[in-house]
Amino acid sequence: MSTTRTPPARTAVDGGRSRRPRSAGGGLSRDAVENATIRLLRPLVVVVLLLVSVFPFYYMVVLSLRPLDAVLRDPGALWVPPDQVDPDTYADVLRSVQSGGQGFLTFIGNSLVVALATVALSMLVAVPGAYAVSRLEFFGRRRISALFLAVYFFPAILLAVPLFVFFTRIGLRGSLVGLLVVYVAQVAAVTIYMLRNYFDTIPVSLEEAAAIDGATRLQVMRKIALPLAMPAIVSNGLFVFMIAWNEFLFALLFLVERRDRWTVSLGLSQLAGSIEVPTTVLMAGSVILTLPIVVLFFASERLLVGGLTAGAEKG
Repeated sequence: MSTTRTPPARTAVDGGRSRRPRSAGGGLSRDAVENATIRLLRPLVVVVLLLVSVFPFYYMVVLSLRPLDAVLRDPGALWVPPDQVDPDTYADVLRSVQSGGQGFLTFIGNSLVVALATVALSMLVAVPGAYAVSRLEFFGRRRISALFLAVYFFPAILLAVPLFVFFTRIGLRGSLVGLLVVYVAQVAAVTIYMLRNYFDTIPVSLEEAAAIDGATRLQVMRKIALPLAMPAIVSNGLFVFMIAWNEFLFALLFLVERRDRWTVSLGLSQLAGSIEVPTTVLMAGSVILTLPIVVLFFASERLLVGGLTAGAEKG
């Protein structure tokens, strides 16, 4: 009785050399060509994107550190000689108006107060709201996320005039409190939506086990849900901070008449619109506005990206 032997399967490695996938005609397959092209183009694309994003900020820093006469002689210079570095421009930007400066130190303080208060109040509203939408059963629960996102169908300019009239009548125009209320109303909905998605990724079994042990709903939220959701809470707090720090439209509407209440973005816009302000001073103000956000982003990049993407996985 004869048996038929099955020939051994061909391995990917033959004679120490790996076989490349080939098409039916004997050439390289489409996947191999695409992979080789991606490997060649990836470093080039990364370098181009890095230059496009970093070069404007670098050139802005260079202009802010050069004397005005040197900028007028050679505005395209990409390097500042050590003997030409002029940090007095930043001192002029930060100095108070009474001392002949631009008063950006006051603007920075106002922006910090508004941004930090916006983060605190929005998280105070969004965390319990997102947890309730994620865990509690109530009428309209499945439609609530759509309602939150519907807020952003209305552009800010559409709400500007009614809010301006309303805050003028209640006496909050020209106050940082009015600006704070608008910012919290703007970011609360999207913050609840994003945090709700993150709370959905936390296993319900953990909370059920705590409830069996006698924990109340508030204790379950405080001792289990909040520690597990802390990356998302921190990342959303940073996101809210960036929005409040850079916002311009409502700051212009509510605070333009009160220079002592201006935020950094409003102060920078006034520099850009003045023909009496040198370019170096304008660039120094731009660096002051941008640098805190850049430092904050890179210091918390892992939490920011990880928390936002985790909250977007389920919904």
